[in-house]
Amino acid sequence: MNSLDANTRNTKSKGDVRSLRLAGDIPGIIYGGPEENQKVTVLKKTLKSLIQKGSFLSNIITLNLDGKPQNVLPREITYNVISDEPTHIDFLRVVPGVKIRIEVPVVFINHETSPGLKRGGVLNIVRREIELKCPSEKIPSAITIDLDGVDIGESFKISSIKLEEGVTPTIIGRDFVIATLAAPTVMKEPEKPAEAEEAAAEDGKEAAPAAEGDKKDGEEKKATEEKK
Repeated sequence: MNSLDANTRNTKSKGDVRSLRLAGDIPGIIYGGPEENQKVTVLKKTLKSLIQKGSFLSNIITLNLDGKPQNVLPREITYNVISDEPTHIDFLRVVPGVKIRIEVPVVFINHETSPGLKRGGVLNIVRREIELKCPSEKIPSAITIDLDGVDIGESFKISSIKLEEGVTPTIIGRDFVIATLAAPTVMKEPEKPAEAEEAAAEDGKEAAPAAEGDKKDGEEKKATEEKK
């Protein structure tokens, strides 16, 4: 589990918040559960390194607030529209037993042992993330799909995914498709049948004598014209 250091903040104006950002800190807030919301700051450099690892918004982290650890789930990050730098972050307290909605990434493994992919098949991913409803202490880091032995024409539906007890997709009543292994988009042009090649060769042989005959008739016609 990743961890992130945080400090309590007592900012009272936009100027105070701006000063924090100039100093390399990112303001944030912790909410959820019976406790009151808490204003915090985290180091931008550390936050960015965690974001770059991927799946940051779907993994519980340990937030060390003023030295006291607590489990939280990053919920929303605000970015500067020009620089694309993070400017604010929300954390949700992890309260055992409380269910939350969260989008979990889909991960595919064993591409190299899929006969369909070896034959040039194409993995069409319909959903790269799936929204789940689950207890905050049972959030899966990813939904893993094994391609070992999978051939062209096979598909993966949500019903084929084994989820922990209490974890359910938010889309119910429909067995939706996550991915399919389709045939190659560019098919190899079939070779010309042997019979067709033989027929073309015969046509060439029959055309040759006719051409010689036409040439002879032309020469005889020319000789007659010269005598005249």
